[in-house]
Order: sequence, then structure tokens, then C-alpha cells
Amino acid sequence: MLRSFDDILAAVREQPRRKVAVANAVSASSLQAALRAQELDIADPLFVGSRAEILRVAEENQLDLAAAEILDVPGELEAAGAAVQAVREGRAGILSKGLLHTDDFLRAMLDKENGLRSGSLMSHIFLLGLPDRLLLVTDGAMNVAPDLTAKAAIILNAVYLANCLGNGNPKVGVLAATELVNPSMQATLDAAALATMERRGQFPSCDVDGPFALDNAVSVEAARLKKIPGEIAGQCDILLVPDIEAGNILAKTFSFLGGGKLAGVLVGAAAPVVLTSRADSDEAQMFSIAIAVLTATMQRTGRLKVGKVHY
Repeated sequence: MLRSFDDILAAVREQPRRKVAVANAVSASSLQAALRAQELDIADPLFVGSRAEILRVAEENQLDLAAAEILDVPGELEAAGAAVQAVREGRAGILSKGLLHTDDFLRAMLDKENGLRSGSLMSHIFLLGLPDRLLLVTDGAMNVAPDLTAKAAIILNAVYLANCLGNGNPKVGVLAATELVNPSMQATLDAAALATMERRGQFPSCDVDGPFALDNAVSVEAARLKKIPGEIAGQCDILLVPDIEAGNILAKTFSFLGGGKLAGVLVGAAAPVVLTSRADSDEAQMFSIAIAVLTATMQRTGRLKVGKVHY
């Protein structure tokens, strides 16, 4: 099982090299991340955006683009659309966001005719580099206020990514503000329903429990003090957050206040997608590219079991 970002970098070096289309690649961090991935034999960049602006940023930051391919497309929205098209046409295998708003990036990616829709729900997953393992947090960037059905699909996406990391049976903790089921708190009701679904065998290759408060989801000692039973409490590999605000704040607190290493990818599209913040470091973006390369070689098999009710 891959337990660190360094483990991921080592693993993807054994995979076929991919080409990553960077949409509106006019920031130093997006250029540096893709060039670093190229140096590590992970992926080759296709920089999409204004050629003049890309070369200006590269010169200001002393970056050598001699071996890089540039697709000259002025305009943020136009660059996003061209990057998506490059992936659709097979000229690149991975899509990555450069310097543009997430909304504009997603608009191009979700276009009904020219986007990367797959028929599955798409969700974002943050990977937090803990001292002893990688912790997956979802969804803090895509689905604003998922209902029970969407949360089940988000779990499946996260389990798929955990499988790509070598974890064949991840522990999924469904987060809320409390570990008690409270009829006035929808997040706790959803957590209880998802846990029941897992016990009935509806989720493949994972264990699901909740509701958990954050402390007793990641700390065995906190779970023991609060007398929360089960093998998942305090040992979660995946944290399903109640909404986008909770997930986004959790991940960025880990990175910007805690100094932790962070990466982020989108799962469920027709091709691997790197979706990071414009404020993320080039290291975070490079790790995200490596994760996308890893998922490019893994087929999905798990499906949610719903079926018909038999009387």
C-alpha cells in the first residue's frame, strides 16, 4: 500500500508516461509542477494558453520550456476548452487546471457536448500527507451539498482512489459535528444510513461507519475516551465530509495552518483530472499529477448495490 507522496512518485515511475494538458498554464507554479513531473519521468506537459504569456512567465522564473509543447490559445475560457478537447481527442491523457477559476475550468470540463462527462458522478478528493499514511478527504471542491445518493457515489469514487493506492478495503468515516445520531442534523442521519447500507453489503470493498466527529475519526485515543466501538473509529482512511465548506476548510487548514503536504484530484470523469487551488504550491500540483497518472492505469469495477425490493 502506498503510504506517502514519495511512495506514489516511486510507483508511477513504473507506469507508462502520460501527457498532461495544463489549461491556461500562465502561472509559475503550474509550469514548474508540470516540468518537475517531466524531470521525474512521470508525465510530459502540453501547456495550453497564450504562448506569449507562458513564455513571459517562464522567462521571469528562469524556466526552460525548450522541451515542452505549447498550444497557443489566448483567453482563459478558450484555453480551458482547448485543453479539454486535447484530452477528448487523445492528444493528452490527463487534464490539469492552471491559472483560472475553478468554475471556468469545470464549465469546460462539464460541457455536455465537448466535455469529459462519463455518466458517473464526479467528485473531488484531497489527499493529506500524514506522518504515517495518506488520508483521503472528500468532497471539498466539487459537490456543494450532496444528498444521500450523491454521498454514496462519492464514497465509491474515494474507494476507487484508495484501491489505486493499494488499499483494497479502506475504512470510510462519515463526518458530522457529533458522533451521535441527531434527528435535527441531516449529516448524522445520512451517516447512519450509509453505515447501515455498508452493513447490508451494498458497498463493495470497504467498511463504512458514522457519524464521526473529526477527532474520533482519526484518533484511536479520542474514540476510546468517547467509548465509540468498532474497528473503523479512530482509524479512517477516507473522510466523507457533509458538504463542500467542511471539506475545503479541513484540507486547507491542514495545508496552510498545519504546514501539511496536500494534493487533489477529480474522480469520475472520462479521464483523470488534476484539480488544485490556484494558491497551491507547485509541489502540491506535481503530486496531484502523479496521482492522476496512477489512476490512469486502474480500471473501475465496484458498483453500489441497490436492486429491487422483493416482497
